[in-house]
Amino acid sequence: MIKEKISNDIRIAAESLKLEVNPEFNIEIPNNVDFGDYSSNVAMVSAKLNKAKPRDMAEKIAQVLGKKRYYRSVDVAGPGFLNFKLSNSIFQNELEQIVENPETFGQVDHGKGSKILIEFISANPTGPLNIVSARAAAYGDTLYRVMKYTGYHPVREYYNNDAGNQVDILAESVELRYRELHEENIGEFPVEAYHGEYIKDIAAKLNAIEGTKLLHVSERDRLQKMKEFALNEIHEMQTMSLERFGVEFDSWVSEKNLRAQGVVEEVLSFLAEAGCTFEMDEAVWFASSKFGDEKDRVLMKSDGSITYIVPDVAYHLTKYQRGFDVMIDVLGPDHHGYVPRLKAAIKALEYDESRLEVVFLQQVNLFFEGERVKMSKREGRIITMDDLIDEVGKDAARFFFINRRPSAHLNFDLELAKKQSAENPVFYCQYAHARISSILKKAKKEKITLQKFDLKDLRKLDKMDEILMMKKMMEFSNILIAISETREPHRLADFVTELAGMFHKYYQKYTIVNAKSKELSQARLYLITAVKTVLRLALDLMGISAPEKM
Repeated sequence: MIKEKISNDIRIAAESLKLEVNPEFNIEIPNNVDFGDYSSNVAMVSAKLNKAKPRDMAEKIAQVLGKKRYYRSVDVAGPGFLNFKLSNSIFQNELEQIVENPETFGQVDHGKGSKILIEFISANPTGPLNIVSARAAAYGDTLYRVMKYTGYHPVREYYNNDAGNQVDILAESVELRYRELHEENIGEFPVEAYHGEYIKDIAAKLNAIEGTKLLHVSERDRLQKMKEFALNEIHEMQTMSLERFGVEFDSWVSEKNLRAQGVVEEVLSFLAEAGCTFEMDEAVWFASSKFGDEKDRVLMKSDGSITYIVPDVAYHLTKYQRGFDVMIDVLGPDHHGYVPRLKAAIKALEYDESRLEVVFLQQVNLFFEGERVKMSKREGRIITMDDLIDEVGKDAARFFFINRRPSAHLNFDLELAKKQSAENPVFYCQYAHARISSILKKAKKEKITLQKFDLKDLRKLDKMDEILMMKKMMEFSNILIAISETREPHRLADFVTELAGMFHKYYQKYTIVNAKSKELSQARLYLITAVKTVLRLALDLMGISAPEKM
């Protein structure tokens, strides 16, 4: 990679000059192309180490590096920035790495096999996955793909909250619909129950299997049967939705199983042994305010039932016990208050809280014909992940969710997502890939085919638009590394959009296949083949298809 090449050159030059280098120096692409292809602040951040002025240090390094043939110039700007203008050949040479490595270009061992747990979605098992879950699915799965590509060992996990009050309400909701099927007058359906049509579907399916049998067992046994059946049905429903969305999980963790294993009781014992609990008003409290929380929290109510924080802490302890280097929780915007109490418990139990990262995904607002679509899970007015896939397709849905930084609210325009035009960003990017495929087919018909790499042939690629495209592709690996470090997959959507835009502009401006200029055509075919490869790799990392035709 070019950035690494420049970094190594700087280090070698500094060593030859007996200068120390701050390892935190960076190599960037200037916003203004007049400043060069790359710039570095190495002298700015290293001058104090050498008791020198930044500009003096920069000039010494520039003098050494300027002797290398692949630098057209190495200049010093302002108080001591190094600006590099590279020979076109260095970009042209990199094209071979793309075309000859179509499945692995940009792949690096940046993570060194570090074990990363990414927990995302983890929606309550009380209904179909909605568009909020869809955003989490697109985000978490893309982050997983990128981190795996950059040398980490990531694991995707789904935590199933299949215990507690919400699943009791689920069972009661199914029971009421089941009784309705047997012409029992249940009166007005309770407000707190789940109202969606899927509850009726589950009750009907259960009825087809059991008939009237469940009417003749105890209420406790009947509700237990309802609960187990509904949880299994909804789990299968959610799994099928995720499969349609191109997402799978390496592990599913059940809260019910954690409770059965006694892990939840262990948390209460551990906190008590650590001297972090006290009793008040016949309840057991966690002194979480001593560990950074805003106030103390109830662990066990006076009736003996535990609060939700206990199984959540138990679950996170299993993450630590499984030996992950970093654990990433992807949560919705309504969970901000939850994190301090969780981290307080982790700190109280003397685990390293810095290994737990939390990413908050902001709200999704769905718009249709300029109007916001109002949703309510409890009332059954929800837009499911399946609804969204049916409406706009997997690719558009995933791109729209990834296209915004996680901390930003997302207004999802259904009409825009369905447009077959340049206004729709995913169509715009996919069409670039399809258009290149079409050009390559046309060239083959005219018997102008891609030849084996020869640097002297690629010297014809000297237009600024061509150099900029090459430079953009050279950034691919660095973009992926940045995503793995910052947890910001939207950078990949930005990258693809920019590269697609460069190609579309290039296509409009230049003739790529010209029988009268075979050598130039072959050089340009080599270039656009590289663009096609990088587009496909980037789209695949986002879980989006790269069509050959549209």
